Amino acid sequence: MSGTGTADRTTEEAPGDLRRSLGFRDLVVYGLLFIAPMAPVGVYGTLDAKSHGAVALVYVVATVAMAFTAFSYAQMVRVVPRAGSVFAYARAGLGSRAGFVAGWMAMLDYLLIPAVAYLFSGIAMNSLVPEVSRWVWTALAVVVTTLLNLWGVRAAARVGFLVLAMEIVVLLVFVVSAVVVLARDGAERGWLSPLSGDGTQGAFALSAVIGAVSVAVLSYLGFDAIASFAEEVTGGSAKVARAVLFCLALAGVLFVAQTYLVALLDPTASAQYAADPGRQGSAFYDTVDSAVGTWLHDLVAVSKAIGAAFAALAGQAAAGRLLFAMGRDRRLPRALARTDAGVPRVALLCAAVITLVAAVWAARRDDGMDHLVSVVDIGALTAFTLLHASVVGWFAVRRRGGPVIWWRHVLVPVVGAAITVAVIVEASRAAQVVGAVWFAVGLAVLLGQQGRREATG
Repeated sequence: MSGTGTADRTTEEAPGDLRRSLGFRDLVVYGLLFIAPMAPVGVYGTLDAKSHGAVALVYVVATVAMAFTAFSYAQMVRVVPRAGSVFAYARAGLGSRAGFVAGWMAMLDYLLIPAVAYLFSGIAMNSLVPEVSRWVWTALAVVVTTLLNLWGVRAAARVGFLVLAMEIVVLLVFVVSAVVVLARDGAERGWLSPLSGDGTQGAFALSAVIGAVSVAVLSYLGFDAIASFAEEVTGGSAKVARAVLFCLALAGVLFVAQTYLVALLDPTASAQYAADPGRQGSAFYDTVDSAVGTWLHDLVAVSKAIGAAFAALAGQAAAGRLLFAMGRDRRLPRALARTDAGVPRVALLCAAVITLVAAVWAARRDDGMDHLVSVVDIGALTAFTLLHASVVGWFAVRRRGGPVIWWRHVLVPVVGAAITVAVIVEASRAAQVVGAVWFAVGLAVLLGQQGRREATG
């Protein structure tokens, strides 16, 4: 298989190759689908309460914070252009054991984030057609998007582009409607309050903004999935690096713009959201409903329902590539590395089954969403930390990338790792416990593999 990476790879380790058919636009489509252009809709009220009204500033800071991780991805994908992304990078920069741990922790994220998205889609469809149970809608969303993924990455990207275009159009309708209302009626809050706070919880507090950032970074999870398609892109790995950085920057602009506008339209003070957490989840929808009209409320809701299913499609595709890569390197069952016409169908089906079980289980429980949301982020954040360490390991320790550029190969990844560790510390207790248990299971699997290799060596 062609490739420009310098990481070791032997021919006998690859029972099948992935088909190179993706362009720059396709990569951006997958990244934005996974992130979702209107990701702040569900967490706006929570962030507004936590940040004392400085919700747009939260996304400015979060975009800068995640830029360190995006930059590290761009560094590693250029020298290790392989499926599996962080698994391959940690393996190359830190060794095979660290690579397994990175892949194992990323697996928790890639398998559960799609489950959350499928469940969100099922809940939204159930609200529109309550005669059909939400678990049925959830399962249907899994089946439809899995069939698209099995059809091939290029076909899925084409359909995904149409869905993404729909989401962007809905977002533009919201932006235009918000601007019209603001020009006609004025703002409910101060024009700079989304960047400086609304003053209802006291003076501006940087600590409040930083605390909200730990929640806001979850909106960005998914841009890293672009790197999983490094072996399926035409034109070299530099295109993947550009797509990662472009996708994060575009998402940041969209997030800041929509939260700035909705905060200006919102007649409810951040102190009221803080005092009544029950209002936080629907804050965005309630504001749009009262300021613009029910028609836009319904349009946003339908867009989110469809968009969530296709966010899960992108996540499932990334999960399949991760399982494929770990199977190819014999860190998971070898069968996962099989390809059919360039599509890793065994790995995709395995990811789909696990996601289906998790999503349907959660859909049949009243507290299912809370259980899933509380744990999805910890795996990705741990993998991000190992990603940053991989940059230092590859360029500064092993010195396999040419001359060391200290700000690029040491300073940026160290700061990035500090940010991800800080977010892990701020995560919920349930997420930390689940992450620790998953990590312990991974170590047990790793030790078992090591023991078998020594016994047969």
